[in-house]
Amino acid sequence: MHVTAAYMIVMALEVATLLYHEVTDDPRASGFQRRSAMPYKLCRRAFAEHLDAIADGAHPPTRVTEIDFSAAARHLMLSFDDGGASALGASDMLAERGWKAHFLVTTGKLGSRTFLDAAGVRALHAAGHVVGTHSHTHPNVFRALSPVAMLREWRESRDRLEQILGHEVTVASVPGGDSSIAVECSAAAAGLRWLFTSVPELRPRRVGTCWVLGRACAKNSIPVETVRALASFRGWRRARIERQLKDVVRVALDPAYRLWVRSREAETE
Repeated sequence: MHVTAAYMIVMALEVATLLYHEVTDDPRASGFQRRSAMPYKLCRRAFAEHLDAIADGAHPPTRVTEIDFSAAARHLMLSFDDGGASALGASDMLAERGWKAHFLVTTGKLGSRTFLDAAGVRALHAAGHVVGTHSHTHPNVFRALSPVAMLREWRESRDRLEQILGHEVTVASVPGGDSSIAVECSAAAAGLRWLFTSVPELRPRRVGTCWVLGRACAKNSIPVETVRALASFRGWRRARIERQLKDVVRVALDPAYRLWVRSREAETE
């Protein structure tokens, strides 16, 4: 890869993106089945409460493809990682409000029991959502891959989605949440224009030709009032500090952290 890690930040632009995974009343029916995935699965009632809280704010969700990144403004977005089967139900709930979101798909899981199939991916696109890649095999420490392996993950996943959708795929999210300059450069080298991380930050950064956008993760333990605040652009500094503290621990315990992640990957999926 030959992408210069030159950053550009539009200081007056703020983009608040909430990160979801599964929305289902039966956690065993959608998405990854390992223990570590369960905190990321919301029941439909809880998700409906989140949508009510978001609706109370001044910023209805938009799509990344509709944002003018050169203009001073605030935008709210919703995203869903993994490509679990519950994505279609979440899409239906969003449709009741006329809202669009971003669904980032792990293409290596397409067609398996608890994940979307090709028809499901096309249905999300037909509903007006942005469909993008969440890598092909979902390495949980993506930043630990070699540059060549990162590029292969993006390209293989993009190619699969483009065959299904019949158009270019330019949006992605980092699996496992662990990003780095190398990860961001790999996305740019793969031709991706927008990359979502799991770092709670409001100001997008541009790495080469790729915009990097932060997200706040909505686990099933998150209070509705926190969702309401985040959707109103409050509480992001605190969320970022909490994330930074976790990252410090991960770096300090990196070998042990990677061993722990491998043990998670070995669980039933």
